[in-house]
Amino acid sequence: MTETSIIARKQGRVGRLTLNRPNALHALNADMVGRITDALIVWRDTTDVDFIVIDHAEGTRGFCAGGDVRMLAQSGAKDGREAAAFFAAEYRLNTLIKEYPKPYVALLDGVTMGGGVGISMHGTHRIATPKTLFAMPESGIGLFPDVGGGWFLPRLPGKLGMWLGLTGARLKGKDVLAVGIATHFIEEAAGLADKLCEQGLRALDDLQTSARPGFSDHLAQINRCFEEASVEDILTCLDRGSDWAAEQARTLRTKSPLSLKIAHRQLQTGERMTDFRETMRMEYRIGSRLVRTRNFQEGVRAVLIDRDNAPLWEPENLDDITPAILEGFFEPLSDAELTFIGG
Repeated sequence: MTETSIIARKQGRVGRLTLNRPNALHALNADMVGRITDALIVWRDTTDVDFIVIDHAEGTRGFCAGGDVRMLAQSGAKDGREAAAFFAAEYRLNTLIKEYPKPYVALLDGVTMGGGVGISMHGTHRIATPKTLFAMPESGIGLFPDVGGGWFLPRLPGKLGMWLGLTGARLKGKDVLAVGIATHFIEEAAGLADKLCEQGLRALDDLQTSARPGFSDHLAQINRCFEEASVEDILTCLDRGSDWAAEQARTLRTKSPLSLKIAHRQLQTGERMTDFRETMRMEYRIGSRLVRTRNFQEGVRAVLIDRDNAPLWEPENLDDITPAILEGFFEPLSDAELTFIGG
């Protein structure tokens, strides 16, 4: 292994990408996004590459723990240009994967959150293992479930996507398969990437492709409460439910009220959209604005810098977020904003 953050090579008739930034749990930065994008574009138009495999360096933890949140916060505290450029590049990569004309196989052998979801969920084959830990935890740092979350979360069964997107709930192992995040499950991922490069996609033929979620007893409550028309109504429904439902309500009350409102509208809007690119444009509008708020700066401070886990959210309460405040994150970018972000 070299110190290159992305190891891209052709192995047999497979384009293989290996994430190699172990000290950050392979979290994506701008260089990694660029290297993955460049490789995929080359292999897309190459006749001797049949499909893509993406994994992480052997002997390291995690598949991909997210994106470069510290950079986003630092940029947002200034002019936001670097953050906007990162979002643009990352969302173009998500779109490239979604529209890729060849099979795209992701081995989710470990932590798969945020940006790691974006480079896996939109591919054709997603392999979970007992080590897989999936989450979209953005509401806990004042962000929102981006990287195409507005597209795939509302398309999960029932209201699972709204539950995952708002609470940041973590799914492990076979539960990742059960909800449709993964398409396959294998008990041990070691050697699978090499096997795919040797045998092709038939190496997946014997893998498990369905499972019953370990939280199935709570599905009815999830579907009932998370279909409510507002975050406030979701909380009211949960407060009237079981002990498990009450725990979900307590979790929601620790999250950024602004993020909850944005994510709820994002997922409702994304469910109605028919064009993935339209969803990504919506998320770009939200992201380029949200990183410049004090709310996001405070979330990053509390969770990643000071680690006191006691953010002082701004606005502090759901009731403080007026329709005008919420609409401001979704409306089309003005010419001045496009110029400001270098768009």
